[in-house]
Amino acid sequence: MLTPRYWKPALLCFGLMGTINFCSQQAAPPEFVSRQYKSYPVPAQMTFAGEPVPLDIPDVAERLDRELQSNAYFHSNTILALKRVTRFLPEIEASLREQGLPDDFKYVALAESLLGNVVSPAGAAGVWQLMPETSRGYGIIVNSEIDERYHLAKATVAAAAYFKKAKDKFGTWTNAAASYNRGMNGLQRAFDDQHVTSYYDLYLNPETSRYMFRVLALKEVLEHPARYGFDVNNIKGYSPTQSRSITVEESIPDLPQFALDNGTNYKTLRLYNPWIKDYKLTITSSRPSYQLQLPVN
Repeated sequence: MLTPRYWKPALLCFGLMGTINFCSQQAAPPEFVSRQYKSYPVPAQMTFAGEPVPLDIPDVAERLDRELQSNAYFHSNTILALKRVTRFLPEIEASLREQGLPDDFKYVALAESLLGNVVSPAGAAGVWQLMPETSRGYGIIVNSEIDERYHLAKATVAAAAYFKKAKDKFGTWTNAAASYNRGMNGLQRAFDDQHVTSYYDLYLNPETSRYMFRVLALKEVLEHPARYGFDVNNIKGYSPTQSRSITVEESIPDLPQFALDNGTNYKTLRLYNPWIKDYKLTITSSRPSYQLQLPVN
């Protein structure tokens, strides 16, 4: 019996008038056949926000191992993350410092959205994947004209406020971060039902069970990319957007024309201000002004 290395499966090819022919398949090139994949070791110790991960618990180590292998070999996502961090992380890191949050919470944003303005099937949106009702409770406006869940600065402040509230409730930053996926009420029910106080001691639904380990795996891979085979010298990160800010205190009935009057176009206006949803911007008593970002040139 031929070994897989020399196996050439027959393929069915459809010819004229629906006739079926057998086609040969070229053997895989030697460099592909001989490629080796390895398992990356779980770090001897890890922390999240200064709190140790109990890797001496077997299932905790195995759950981290699963996410570490998945993210180390999810090359397209990891490369995209490495490109995006140069554009977005400086602003997130500065905001987290201002809000008094540990720097590791930036990896929660990466786990949520890979720093992209995406929408989940459940309706969560933006880099921090805020739900509409939850975000309104933290001062985020969501209406027919604007959706500030896509405003990175405001969404980061809202997320930070959530984490601080959750930390006060659950006692640790790890529990606070885990509740971002499960919800404070859901995590509290799990603690009450299982009579424990640590995320690592909970039996949870698959998504939340994996959640913190995806955060930890992203932290490990992005902090040590060369360790996992990523050549950062050949991965050119996206440059931070250079912009100028203008204050708008009157309603704008035609944003495309406003953009043209200010030396740009509506597409660029939306790229610099992704929280805009419509062709107009209305000033109200509850929001008497807006800060718009425009290209420097």
